[in-house]
Amino acid sequence: MGTIVMSGTVVLVILGFGNHVYWLAAVAVLFLYLQYGRSSSASSGGAGGAGGGGGASSGGSMPADYRSYRNRRDMQAKWERRYRRERPLESRRQEREKSK
Repeated sequence: MGTIVMSGTVVLVILGFGNHVYWLAAVAVLFLYLQYGRSSSASSGGAGGAGGGGGASSGGSMPADYRSYRNRRDMQAKWERRYRRERPLESRRQEREKSK
């Protein structure tokens, strides 16, 4: 799917030298692909690859939107743990301000 969209975009850009409306069409095609086409294929591919062995037992019954939510949540938690580990003074200060 991505190669079709990219080749279509290249054709629209080449045609755009004669008529600038084609450039707008190329931008619209890329926008729609990045907004809708890529997100659905990335979530199905990313959940299968990131699930590995642990997600195989319960992953079949979970909907894709919950799987993607869980992946985002786990990634956010990983970054927060890394931030606290690498910047202990800053994270303590933020905790103190949050508890006030």
